[in-house]
Amino acid sequence: LETREQLLRKLSGAQFAAQEMRLYLDTHNADAKATAAHQSYCKAAADYKADYEKLYGPLTACDLYGETNQGWLNAPWPWENESEANR
Repeated sequence: LETREQLLRKLSGAQFAAQEMRLYLDTHNADAKATAAHQSYCKAAADYKADYEKLYGPLTACDLYGETNQGWLNAPWPWENESEANR
């Protein structure tokens, strides 16, 4: 089982790679290999986000999907590490 920080790092990396590939594709839109890589990074980012939300809850208020529970506010803030969160 991956820790919160591990999943966030993987998500961040996949999102960054997808964005970089998108920027590349803005000027090289016929590059099939880059298009496939972009799609792969986007899928990885979506999978990491889903895994994170399943284990730890929504990442942002927009991810509440209609929930009225504000419990996500009690989750550790991004600058808090796990040891501080478990106090």
